[in-house]
Amino acid sequence: MSIPGWLKAPPPAPRLSDEEVRRTYPRLRTQVFLGIFIGYAGFYLIRNNISLVAPLLMEETGINTIGIGVISNAVLFSYGLSKFFSAMISDRANARYFLPIGLALSALANLAVAFVPWISGTVATFATVMFINGWFQGMGWPPSGRSLVYWFSTNERGMKTSIWNTAHNVGGAGVAGLAALGLAWTGEQWQSAFWLPAVVALAVAALAFFLMRDTPESVGLPPIEEYRDDPAKVESGDDPNMSAKEMIFKHVLTSRTIVMLAVANVFVYALRYGVLNWITVYLADKHNAEIGSGFIGFAAFELAGIVGTILCGWMSDRVFGGFRSGAGIAFTVATAIAIAAYWLVPVGTPIWILILLVAIIGGLIYGPVMLIGLQAIDLSPHNVAGTAAGFTGLFGYLLGATLASSGVGILVHNFGWNLTFIVFIAFSILTVVLFGIVGRDEKELMEAHSKRSTNHEA
Repeated sequence: MSIPGWLKAPPPAPRLSDEEVRRTYPRLRTQVFLGIFIGYAGFYLIRNNISLVAPLLMEETGINTIGIGVISNAVLFSYGLSKFFSAMISDRANARYFLPIGLALSALANLAVAFVPWISGTVATFATVMFINGWFQGMGWPPSGRSLVYWFSTNERGMKTSIWNTAHNVGGAGVAGLAALGLAWTGEQWQSAFWLPAVVALAVAALAFFLMRDTPESVGLPPIEEYRDDPAKVESGDDPNMSAKEMIFKHVLTSRTIVMLAVANVFVYALRYGVLNWITVYLADKHNAEIGSGFIGFAAFELAGIVGTILCGWMSDRVFGGFRSGAGIAFTVATAIAIAAYWLVPVGTPIWILILLVAIIGGLIYGPVMLIGLQAIDLSPHNVAGTAAGFTGLFGYLLGATLASSGVGILVHNFGWNLTFIVFIAFSILTVVLFGIVGRDEKELMEAHSKRSTNHEA
């Protein structure tokens, strides 16, 4: 897959002096991290805003829960496709250009939803534009994951990735605040939940471009493994003449570890979006809550995810000794318990208890979300790390988000909430089983990495 010359990753620059490396490397690592954090948070301001204003939209347009599910699923389905195919480009593209371009194009798609009336006239037209939005959204994760691989080494990447992963939650909470502000400002016109976040996202895209750089080598710095004296966990050992297609086939498509992570991601994303996308509808339908309570629940889900993600990263390092699958199992079991409580509390339960349960679910589920992305880039060679993460995302969004959006819409419409939550519990059990399978491979790779580190020190 060819890419334009201006978008290609820049070649290595002449090596800076040792003094310049010592002075420049720490500053640029911080700067790049801020760039991918702020930039990726920006994508969540404009990813799938329809879930926030679904009750208003259904009232104004007559679209039912199935239609809302189809529209929501369009952006997530497209995002899953794009995350994989964009990753194959991103692994060879300049991250500094790739991420801001995707964010700006996604913002323009959201502005179109807000200001072109015929787009929201039918489910088909609305879903089509959101599909386009989803494709641009897929340009955010791959360059971010690529930057984490090139700027942060193995023994620090767990904590760095968990902190970066909270950009999901910062952006998710931010859109809830911006949507609420827009509705208050315009007298509850649902379009404001699209155009106001889009304007902010355009500014974020410009800031990300200013902060980001491609790889350390592209600015005259040594590789991160050399700088931190920390060899990569997985080295390809490939023939230098091997094509990108052959490397993807070898290290992604036929890797049992990556395939199992991808399947686990189906159920993790079904749980994540199955709860998140339906907070306002579920609270209104079962507990007669106002839409404002749904907004608070949406923000609580995302904000709690910040704490949960960092806690999961810390536990995977300190409690589980780098064994990511063990942390994934613990957090998934806890998620299932929290989802069961959210489902089984009786009608009339105080709204603050419901929002607290939503927050607990958000705090727990983002641990496995982060871990699967981390494992994909950590257990793959650098030159296909983005593609490996994109492959897990492809499964998560094409299948997991479909189950969470259209699938939940159909289940609720035809069978009610009880069966829907039983399905959520079943997904949790399947996720635990898959983490157990991945864990066996992960332990073998950890042992091999430990031996290489020992030999490197010797």
